[in-house]
Amino acid sequence: MSPKKETRKSANSITATGKKSKGFTDEERAAMKERAQELKAEARRGTRAGKADGESDVLAKIAEMPEPDRAMAKRLHAIIKASAAALSPKTWYGMPAYAKDGKVVCYFQSAQKFKSRYATFGFSDEANLDEGAMWPTSFALKELTATEEARIGALVKKAVS
Repeated sequence: MSPKKETRKSANSITATGKKSKGFTDEERAAMKERAQELKAEARRGTRAGKADGESDVLAKIAEMPEPDRAMAKRLHAIIKASAAALSPKTWYGMPAYAKDGKVVCYFQSAQKFKSRYATFGFSDEANLDEGAMWPTSFALKELTATEEARIGALVKKAVS
């Protein structure tokens, strides 16, 4: 007779603290579904996909956002376009993102996306922001003033350099 195999517990099992683990949140599952749809749309478009397709998708996502995130996203879109024309707008997990050679460099996450108290402007590991052994890769945004706009513009330029 063969020894009994150890059974694995599901993600919904009781944890050591006695609380029931729920796995992914509804928002996380929705973001994953959006990413799957984005990948299917990109595959359908194939070589026809261009900046215009990505930009229309990004502008549609921005239009769906509640205020004040919508205003910030519109302003960020303009700043990124002005600072780094080489970046192509696209959606990424249902968020406005900007890519170089098909790889996301930076993105905007609405506060409402994951029910956070602030929006996030972040950079992926494709961004050229390395400074020593530690550097920031995302920033919390409550509002955009001229100071933040200038800093974001400079960071985006550096990220694609």
